[in-house]
Amino acid sequence: MSDEKNTAFELARMIERKGPEYLDLLTAETDADFEKAFDVLLEKAVSGLEKNKKHFASLSEEALSAVLALALSDIGISVTQEANSNGHVDLTITADKCVPARTKLGEAKIYDGPEYHLKGLTQLLGRYTTGREGRGLLITYFQKQNISGLVKKIRKKMDQELPMKQDGKTTDHLLKWSFLSKHNHSCGEKLEVGHVGCNLYVDVADEAES
Repeated sequence: MSDEKNTAFELARMIERKGPEYLDLLTAETDADFEKAFDVLLEKAVSGLEKNKKHFASLSEEALSAVLALALSDIGISVTQEANSNGHVDLTITADKCVPARTKLGEAKIYDGPEYHLKGLTQLLGRYTTGREGRGLLITYFQKQNISGLVKKIRKKMDQELPMKQDGKTTDHLLKWSFLSKHNHSCGEKLEVGHVGCNLYVDVADEAES
């Protein structure tokens, strides 16, 4: 068996061990199929952070994103922090085994009000995004209680103000405590952004008892 066939065979074996979501990601023929498969992996990574939130209470945005990057990095996906894309974007996610290869840019914020969330959106769309990348990712780590209400507060503000040339109202996302928005970009196209909430609230009373 040739080296090329050996490599393909080993990759197929690794994908089989990892599960169908990786196969769906690497064989996606359309952007929509890719995003659907990526959301499954993203949900697993975010859920992992939430399940271990007591260990992450004191971490900074950069440290939390480092944990997320490690959780997402796997077969066919590489995640780089602070890569240069017209500035240092928090996360660059590259699926280099896909045909064609796909890249996503992500900005991360610890929730500090809707305005701070919009600052992240401005950085992502106004500075880092060229228009060649796939759906943008704006992940918000909520260390305050009532993530559901806080996400609704962000959506309400965005739907009223339509920041960064937002095209219409936000729409629901496949992931819980998350939503989508579309924006008219300088490249001449409408670009989509996924706003993803991660619940890292730790109740002080529960923490004291543990």
